[in-house]
Amino acid sequence: MEKLKRRGILFVLSSPSGAGKSSIAKYILKNDKSIGLSVSCTTRDKRDGEVRGKDYQYIAISEFKNKIKEGFFLEWAKVFDNFYGTPRNNVEERISKGLDVLFDIDWQGTQQLSGNDGFDVVTIFILPPTKKELEKRLNKRAQDTAFEVKKRMLQASDEISHYMEYNYIIINNDLERASKEVLSIINAERLKRKRYINLNNFVKFLRT
Repeated sequence: MEKLKRRGILFVLSSPSGAGKSSIAKYILKNDKSIGLSVSCTTRDKRDGEVRGKDYQYIAISEFKNKIKEGFFLEWAKVFDNFYGTPRNNVEERISKGLDVLFDIDWQGTQQLSGNDGFDVVTIFILPPTKKELEKRLNKRAQDTAFEVKKRMLQASDEISHYMEYNYIIINNDLERASKEVLSIINAERLKRKRYINLNNFVKFLRT
């Protein structure tokens, strides 16, 4: 019997800092065992509660720059004076097995992924309900100084301006509802006809 197979998909979550993409990503990973998180390399310091190898791979700036030259990264970007990049090998290995990968990256990395014809990429942009709510969330998470929060708020306007480059827009007014909406997008995209690599043979088997 012919077994229906599909290509692995790269699902991208982007948002201005504090809008909730990382929280939504955690919800997706907890509730959907068919998708794995792309663990990025970063040059920033590890934050309290983060786990090396699970949240990020933390490396020196000099090492990161060397890896750029070597073509190690599938995508990379400089965000708030720190570098972030996705190791190419890990993603290609999952995709080759028909598995999906979730990305928690900014618009710069998304542009690089979307420009790569070798992958199926679905992009989702998370927006806050209001500017005031975004600032409130940044202050509440207590990861940044008042100066850094102000800097992130100034940067948010530029980040939001890239919303037209994304396939889907989610307003994160309620975290659980927004997370479920993203999960619905993931499930719907998996069922698109173009995702299947042997659909014709499968249908042929059904008709004989």
